[in-house]
Amino acid sequence: MSERKVLNKYYPPDFDPSKIPRMKLPKNRQYTVRLMAPFNMRCATCGEYIYKGKKFNARKEDVENQDYLGIRIYRFYIKCTRCLQEISFKTDPKNTDYEIEAGATRNFMALKLAEEQALREEEEAKEEEASNPMKLLENRTKQSKNEIELLESLEELKDLNKRQQVVDYDTMLLAYDTTISEREREERLQQLDEEYIKSVKFSNSKRKLVVEEEIIEDDQLEAKVSKTIENEKERTNSSISCTWAKNGSNASSLVKKKSLMGLIKIGKNGEAVQESKLEKDYKQKSTKDSIGGGLSLLSTYSDSENSDDVDV
Repeated sequence: MSERKVLNKYYPPDFDPSKIPRMKLPKNRQYTVRLMAPFNMRCATCGEYIYKGKKFNARKEDVENQDYLGIRIYRFYIKCTRCLQEISFKTDPKNTDYEIEAGATRNFMALKLAEEQALREEEEAKEEEASNPMKLLENRTKQSKNEIELLESLEELKDLNKRQQVVDYDTMLLAYDTTISEREREERLQQLDEEYIKSVKFSNSKRKLVVEEEIIEDDQLEAKVSKTIENEKERTNSSISCTWAKNGSNASSLVKKKSLMGLIKIGKNGEAVQESKLEKDYKQKSTKDSIGGGLSLLSTYSDSENSDDVDV
């Protein structure tokens, strides 16, 4: 079997190819080939539909005196499957298609017709532009306008891409992390605010205002108030006794002055500062005690005229 598949055959030394007789064939010889229908067609005689891809035993020949850029054009002959009418079509290398010649009509040529119409319209537009300069100017202005719109849309797309690049999705996800509690988030925000405040540099460095806040608890406040009340009591008692012994003045006016002195507190800068409610209560209580002590002194050491002036 291997001898039948050899490619190089033996030629004897006395071989003369000119002695081989040549067959005389006709100039346009037809060959029988097997092919499929290249498109859908309908027989012009019986109306039979022949669909694309149906197989036929066809005859092939060269088309005389016709070619496209040196490419040969072939003609094919087939027969209708119903009435045996001969149908002929040929190749169209210009459009890479087939062209029907006789015996049938081609169906479903919408795409081909649309392409042909588009080519015709393009040729007509070119001819019109060549003959009419105003039309050429209008077409150029439309083209420039379209180019400007395309550039604007391209710039918008670039801006959108830049925005998406600036956004850091990792930090956003960390900011809205569900594992972190609200208290930790608030502390973190407060810390960031403090860092930002420290980083800010004011232009006027000479003027600096420092505000300090002193927090006094209730226990410390009560201790201070009680201490001041005791000192006030001692001071009032000593002052009443001294002033009565020296001048014998009116005790009621003295008591009223002492009671009013507790309502206003003088600050460091000489400004009057209003005291808290708790201190006022203690001062009122202390003034009542001092008034009682002053009345007892008046009952023992004063005359009847001075005792009538005292307001109870």
